[in-house]
Amino acid sequence: MTFQPVVPTGGIAGWRFLQRTYDAQLQSFADSDVNARDRAYFLDNIGDVRTAEDLVSDRRLLQVALGAFGLEDDLNNTYFIQKVLSDGTRADDALANRLADGRYREFSDAFGLGAGATRKTGLITNMEQIADDSLTARFEVAVGQSDDAMRIALYAQHALPEIASLDRSGDRKWFELMGNPPLRQMMETALGLPSSFAQLDLDRQLGQFKERLARVTGSDDLAQFTDPEAVSKLTDTYLARNQIAQFQAGFSPAQTALILLGG
Repeated sequence: MTFQPVVPTGGIAGWRFLQRTYDAQLQSFADSDVNARDRAYFLDNIGDVRTAEDLVSDRRLLQVALGAFGLEDDLNNTYFIQKVLSDGTRADDALANRLADGRYREFSDAFGLGAGATRKTGLITNMEQIADDSLTARFEVAVGQSDDAMRIALYAQHALPEIASLDRSGDRKWFELMGNPPLRQMMETALGLPSSFAQLDLDRQLGQFKERLARVTGSDDLAQFTDPEAVSKLTDTYLARNQIAQFQAGFSPAQTALILLGG
């Protein structure tokens, strides 16, 4: 039986509850039979994986491996994933390097199964970290079954500081975020960007992102999110705006106006 995370309400109130109970809920989730068995299977067998084909041919191993990078939706895309792994990340034209979503580069590099790479599947510490990351991601997905905004908020707590701390230019960090679907969704909502925003060319999107973030936080530099307090403030803004959008979606413009006037 799998423990189902408890999210009693949405918005900031629900987020505060989830923060307070996170450690206990994650531990209960980890201790559930299915998750404990999958982790043990991964650690018992990943050391035998020597090629990209080995990994994609074992569905249980692949599920844990993809989950660690938030790529669980690609579980059935085995040809694509095998190509990502076998190309590696050393060549500029490797598939992972040509994809906007940087998670594929991290995924490919983590196992070292590409051309010219050093195989990492036998490094127990590395594989334990992947197993732990996969469990955390699986917990986030389970939270998302109750409230998808909470899933994105949880993901951002570790993914946003990772991008913020990259040794890259400010614009490169922005493009990395823009290629990460959960973080992009969070940022668009937190900054109040319209649904038509994605139709703009990338340079105009970048300009809008930077301008809006500067209005909200006083800076357009993503490096500010190496500070946990900055991540927390953006998360609160995201959840508040998301809750307002959900509320408004449930009412016609006339009903919303009447409620505001009545308030």
